[in-house]
Amino acid sequence: MPTINVKRDLLFKALGKAYSNEEFQDLCFKFGLELDEVTTEKQIIMKEKGINATTEASEEVIYKIDIPANRYDLLCLEGLAVGLLIFLNKVNIPRYTATFPTSGVQKMFMTSECSKVREHIVAAILRDVVFTNDSYNSFIDLQDKLHQNIGRKRTLVSIGTHDLDTVKGPFLYDAKPPTDIRFKPLNQDREYTGEEIMNLYANHTQLKQYLHIIKDSPVFPVVQDSNGIVLSLPPIINGNHSKITLNTKNVLIECTATDLTKAKIVLDTIVCAFSQYCKTKYTVEAVEVVYPNNEVFCYPELKYRTQEIDCETAINYIGVQQTPDEVANLLSKMSLKSSARNNKKLLVEVPPTRHDVIHACDIYEDIAIAYGYNNIKKTIPYLSTVAEEFPLNKLSDHLRMELACTGFTETLTFSLCSREDISDKLGHKLESIPAVHISNPKTLEFQVARTTLLPGLLKTLAANKKMALPQKLFEVSDVILKDNKTETGARNSRHLCAVYCNKSDGFEIIHGLLDRVLQVLEIPRSVDENDNGYRLRTVDDPTYLPHRCADILSYGKIIGKMGVLHPDVITKFDLNMPCSVLEIDIESFL
Repeated sequence: MPTINVKRDLLFKALGKAYSNEEFQDLCFKFGLELDEVTTEKQIIMKEKGINATTEASEEVIYKIDIPANRYDLLCLEGLAVGLLIFLNKVNIPRYTATFPTSGVQKMFMTSECSKVREHIVAAILRDVVFTNDSYNSFIDLQDKLHQNIGRKRTLVSIGTHDLDTVKGPFLYDAKPPTDIRFKPLNQDREYTGEEIMNLYANHTQLKQYLHIIKDSPVFPVVQDSNGIVLSLPPIINGNHSKITLNTKNVLIECTATDLTKAKIVLDTIVCAFSQYCKTKYTVEAVEVVYPNNEVFCYPELKYRTQEIDCETAINYIGVQQTPDEVANLLSKMSLKSSARNNKKLLVEVPPTRHDVIHACDIYEDIAIAYGYNNIKKTIPYLSTVAEEFPLNKLSDHLRMELACTGFTETLTFSLCSREDISDKLGHKLESIPAVHISNPKTLEFQVARTTLLPGLLKTLAANKKMALPQKLFEVSDVILKDNKTETGARNSRHLCAVYCNKSDGFEIIHGLLDRVLQVLEIPRSVDENDNGYRLRTVDDPTYLPHRCADILSYGKIIGKMGVLHPDVITKFDLNMPCSVLEIDIESFL
């Protein structure tokens, strides 16, 4: 869920009313949002950069507001203010239109080379815009939010904004070898080739994360005007020649993409939010995009579509009593202009700002939000059913209680861990472990899904070395194992793991714990090898000391291991005391 930072005073000015923090938090809740934090610019910088970086920061109050991930229209102050004003019935729903100038429509020509790297482009023009410092910053911030959200860090969509008065159409979207591209990037004082730009931003804090998108491509995408002036090198950087400023009056917006649908959504979102600053409010000048096969498409589309829903079905889903006219008014508060028909049908108009409305259920949700979740009366279900606890969870809770009664303390650790945690640190090779790998891990700590509960418990011990000995910890949770026989390619397995840490290994403590667990589960001890109960079998495992490890067999099936950890394992987890461990799969007892 993305979070936006808006200046409180600017927001209240746009809303035409000042609220207390509690009142505004209540308004956000009614609108389906959440006021996450009330802070200041100074406090934000203190958290991000340290206390010494606050000398120029202001004490202006900042609202941090959590926005639903699919509500792209609310990712800036402009869109948020319009949405709240409509919700409060203070303004009518705007009507967004695309215009075609009599002097001729600007054109964007594409070459066939673009298909090798970023095969789509859409564009639009905002005419006679008046920017203030705050609206300019909001314009830039919205682009960044869209890049990170729907644009998936510019891999799907990247946005370029240009001062139209500094360039001349028609424009060309082409793809060239890096050595053939030469221009002055944004805020640079000399020209660079495509290859030099990759080197220039290799260590840049923000831009280095986007270089991989095109770095290995034989051609780089480039947008230029009729004079050959480069406007942008998507998805990396815009050109310095056409950069927008506070004095910019006409803005050319181009979005290059690998996903055309998402590019259209991004373009609609930007132009709808900032067309209110145009001389003719809520109007956008269209641009013709000419594809290599000479097909012509006009953007932005700014499509309005209508969807018919059954009013009775909607209110039954939500559990409220409303007339069709009342439901239509509720939807209009959510920017979905609606009208009731005689046959209890509602005709709902979905504007270009509401790309999140895909199914009738999305409309039902907006009815519930506008009505107020807290206003929906709680009722007893009309169907009489007998509830029953899920057997695996019932067994898990039963075992948790027994282990707690034996003096062990329960822990809850992360389901993700590093590759080393399940392999090198435990003395195993990663290739031999059925681990599910994360394709794009954010940190080295979360690279794979855990295949054993042991690393989490050992990390917990390492973080609590100052606690008195002995330390006795356990966890009953799922591990994730790769399994090609399942639909998802992986399966969960519920494990029980316990660790005893003291100056002596305490193997007898862990052995006794195993006996107690299996006694509770009514699994008898097998006195021979007839597999009529549970027994132990010596096994070599690099995680454990030689001759101090055993497989646990229940009715002939291996359900886990127990033993004394090898000193190398203890050292690698930053521990300095002997440990004994028990880990079993409890699903086999169901």
